[in-house]
Amino acid sequence: MNDLSAVRRSSRTSQSGAATAGKHASAAAPSHLPIAIIGAGFGGIGLAIKLREAGIGDFTILERADALGGTWYHNSYPGCACDVPSALYSYSFAQNPDWSRKYGAQPEILAYLRGVAQRYEIERHIRFGQELIEAHWDEATQRWQLATNHGALTADVLVSACGPFNDPLIPRLPGLENFKGAAFHTARWDHQHRLGGRNVAVIGTGASAIQVIPAIQPQVRKLSVFQRTPTWIVPRWDHARSTVERELTRRIPLAQKAVRTTWYLGIESLGLSLFVDRRLVWPFEALGRYQLRRQVQDPELRSKLTPHFTLGCKRAVFSDAYYPALTQPNVELVTEGIREIREYSIVTQDGVEHRVDTLIFGTGFHVPGKVYERIRGRDGRTLAEVFGTQPRAYLGTTFSGCPNLFMLLGPFSAGGNQSAIYMLENQARYVVDAIRTMRARGLASVEPHAEVQEAFHEEMKERSRKTTWVAGGCKSYYQNSEGGNGGLWPNWSFLYRRRTQHFDLDNYMTRSRVESGANA
Repeated sequence: MNDLSAVRRSSRTSQSGAATAGKHASAAAPSHLPIAIIGAGFGGIGLAIKLREAGIGDFTILERADALGGTWYHNSYPGCACDVPSALYSYSFAQNPDWSRKYGAQPEILAYLRGVAQRYEIERHIRFGQELIEAHWDEATQRWQLATNHGALTADVLVSACGPFNDPLIPRLPGLENFKGAAFHTARWDHQHRLGGRNVAVIGTGASAIQVIPAIQPQVRKLSVFQRTPTWIVPRWDHARSTVERELTRRIPLAQKAVRTTWYLGIESLGLSLFVDRRLVWPFEALGRYQLRRQVQDPELRSKLTPHFTLGCKRAVFSDAYYPALTQPNVELVTEGIREIREYSIVTQDGVEHRVDTLIFGTGFHVPGKVYERIRGRDGRTLAEVFGTQPRAYLGTTFSGCPNLFMLLGPFSAGGNQSAIYMLENQARYVVDAIRTMRARGLASVEPHAEVQEAFHEEMKERSRKTTWVAGGCKSYYQNSEGGNGGLWPNWSFLYRRRTQHFDLDNYMTRSRVESGANA
């Protein structure tokens, strides 16, 4: 069964859901949520924990899936794992001494997140199966009006914790609608479909595909890998953690902290080549070339796999299994462009027809995400309409024109040289302090001054001009459509931590509850 319709159905579901929400709204007054958080992944769960620690318990998480986990729930493809060591890809306040490997695999990461949510009693705050269809700011009531697939809601504060990797991207390929075999995205893996003995095509060679390909290669009859641009691959050097390692970090918390700090500093140092001086990338590129020479003996195949851009311009991938998988006799690397999809084949630009009965898309996600199309500010325009090709937000967290809106991993808050969890914790602290400040001062709304947001955006653009992401000689989701930095923090992560240490009220316009007449 072709499963692409399930991926594409979301937009149609959203439209019908908005109509349903409108009917509910007209029938009865919408329920009110003091704080609405969209998404129950690492960002939403982490923020919820910090809100509870601050004595703020009147928040609700709206999660469209039937379980928590965010990207680690939706991405369950074979070989799915993190490319940041587990000691760092975890909450600083809930470190886990029992990781089984240096790099956590999807089942273990998901189990960790669920365990943390259970320990901090967060699940009772989550409404599963509830998707945000649209949100708009009502100036008269100083509240967000939310349309969901379960009816209308209002909220004083709206937090988007969706993350950038939640809406799968399926390219528009000629004839795709005629394909008769099974077809699905890595982020919506069909676990009922058996790959044994099949002719499988993987389109895309990004991070997910590079994990999938070695995992499924031994099962399939033939595997055709369609590559548009080769990716920098560096050694992963993964290993199972010994009983001694686990026991040491369990019994001596300082040892666990030392491991985490070591990885933080090591990954942070990547900033030297990303935004300090691109010439400093040579040790990492040398490591990538060594990996390619060592694992691929065929000069023709090696040539096809050699990147011609600076490492870091596109997302580099850690793998020890990808290159060996491509050298197996049942694997073919196809670098010709795709001309059309037929019922059971792919035809490339050179006229060659590749027989396929299973089509797997490793083609990434809609970045920055469809949430930008669903949130409307004071003037009625969506974030996408306001910002066009250059999304912007103050500190990557708040938006001029959208009072009481906070976003986790918004524009220029994701670190290209640091764990996403580290950046999320900084933002969570900032959001909690903002809400605490609003309540202490009786504020109905806060919104960054337009000039403050613009100054931050200009600062980010200036710092990004010579970064590897912008000037590294490639096109990637790190960039906006004009070739500029699409939203990565172009500086040291500890400086972001410093800037988000406290909510800087002086940079915000405010309205008091008395002034606005908003309900207390």
